[in-house]
Amino acid sequence: MQLTQHEASIDPPSVANQPMPPGLAWALAIGALAIVFAVDRATALAPVQHLYYLPIIFTSIRFSYRGGVAAAAAAVLLYHAANPRVMTFLYEESDLVQIALFIAVGLTSAKLANDRRRLHQLAITDDLTGLHNLRSFEAQLRSSMRDAMLRALPIALLVLDLDRLKSLNDTHGHLAGAEAVRTVGRVLAERLPKGTVACRYGGDEFVVALPGCDEVRAAAIADDLRRAVNGSSPVLAGVPFPAGTLSISVGIACRSFDGRPLPRAPAVDDAAGEALFRAADAALYAAKTAGRNQVSIAPADQPSSSTRQPSRV
Repeated sequence: MQLTQHEASIDPPSVANQPMPPGLAWALAIGALAIVFAVDRATALAPVQHLYYLPIIFTSIRFSYRGGVAAAAAAVLLYHAANPRVMTFLYEESDLVQIALFIAVGLTSAKLANDRRRLHQLAITDDLTGLHNLRSFEAQLRSSMRDAMLRALPIALLVLDLDRLKSLNDTHGHLAGAEAVRTVGRVLAERLPKGTVACRYGGDEFVVALPGCDEVRAAAIADDLRRAVNGSSPVLAGVPFPAGTLSISVGIACRSFDGRPLPRAPAVDDAAGEALFRAADAALYAAKTAGRNQVSIAPADQPSSSTRQPSRV
């Protein structure tokens, strides 16, 4: 699905992007420290001693402050062990600078890595609900569509929105409306099964990708969300409201693939995702037309066809 104006800049998850296992990361860091120690002990040269920075930076990035401090402490001990003069605590100014730099590099690298992680999280997160934003969702959906095509797995898409949000805004104010949208986002985050990807892509509009999910399970999940929202007793703009105040309408579209190899092109995945989204969006419109607080299902494997009659499942 490609609804944003430009190509998504967030790469979908892949084996290459997965973090290195902690055990292997620690083994590499320890091995690097040992190699630098051996060379430092043999040469006692300052340029060689600067190589301690590499495993310090690596562990700081991989393990944050815990890794940075541990690697810096190890570098300080190895620096002492490799230089007998330092073992007698006959420090020169350069020795003190070197030790201080080990610690500073570890702490600074960890802070920069943490800041990068926080910025990345902000870049892919919707501010109001904490769900994925649209650009992140597009990248995730592209990867899910590709996986479904190659492994002949079903995939379902839910498109839903909050019923009568304008009336709520007009009567109780836009803060109440925003908190109603946040309530729906919280329900999605709490009740969606693991492995799904939820996104707020408009004011009160949400889309949920359900990889490996067939029509029957998708309908059950959608109806569970509908019941949970309608059964909640929200507090909106500081005012408690009874159960039944909020409701959502949900459109569902499902697709399955035969597993034939397809060219690895983002356009192929985007076209399949867009077709699925259009079908789910049409099903949502049918649910709205039927009276809201409904779940409507598009005909299976016919993304552009008209939808079935809405039902409460």
